Amino acid sequence: MTRRPLRTAALALCSLLLAGCGGTAATGTTVSSGDHQGPLVIGSDNAPESRIVAALYEATLTGAGEPVQTALTPYATPADSARAVVRGEISLAPAYETALLRAMPGGGTRPGDMAATLSMALPPGVVALRPARAERGVVLAVTEELAHRHALRGLPDLRRAGARLTLGGPAAGDPDAPSPAALAKAYGVTFTTAPKAGTPDVLVLRGTDPVIARRGLVVLADPAAVVPPEHVLPLADAAGAGRTARDALGRLGARLTTTELAALTARVEAGQSPAEAAAAWLRSHGLTT
Repeated sequence: MTRRPLRTAALALCSLLLAGCGGTAATGTTVSSGDHQGPLVIGSDNAPESRIVAALYEATLTGAGEPVQTALTPYATPADSARAVVRGEISLAPAYETALLRAMPGGGTRPGDMAATLSMALPPGVVALRPARAERGVVLAVTEELAHRHALRGLPDLRRAGARLTLGGPAAGDPDAPSPAALAKAYGVTFTTAPKAGTPDVLVLRGTDPVIARRGLVVLADPAAVVPPEHVLPLADAAGAGRTARDALGRLGARLTTTELAALTARVEAGQSPAEAAAAWLRSHGLTT
């Protein structure tokens, strides 16, 4: 039995609808999963979060007795690795809800029911498996001192800060970063853009940025959901990811939180290999022996 019928459907859809579907790995080649029923080929983009999640997938599936293989080179972006799954170049890759939806034809960025929306957006033969608890989406954070001074726990509390606040940070240019106008509409808070030389009052960061733990920043709750969800999830070849693989990845996702992923990302950024960090974390959580 082969996966070719599913891959043929996906490739046809990709050719017709996915302008920009030609993204490939940065260098070298990857093993194709579309022509034979072999091991699950796991790929990722080059971001530390994606590399550690791919390593977690590999170790988890290996521990569950599933044959796996790692793609030789990373892709440039999560959108490129997602399109590689659609094309059948790889069988499995970490994906992120809103970024994945944005990469698909006709995908919106603010769906009401993410699972149903992704199911409709993905081509035949490709499936978004159950998301993990972990997110790598945009968050807004303040220093512990500012949070204590004004009793800040969520974005609505920023009105207590009184004067205009500055807004900026490493993720301020992210497609999902909220604009000052959107925040003003949702929470009645007036922001100005922070000067390049200064430190913003409210920092726009990725939820997995190690600086949050390192500096003890307080992440502010977003009850109006101004920032769209960005849970990490396995994007998979439906034929290749059987019940054993899905159950194993589901157990992993149930334990992997944003805080845990941020800590793992920090280890990788500090020089530990994704495979070593993943193996240690899985053992410490009783997910592998």
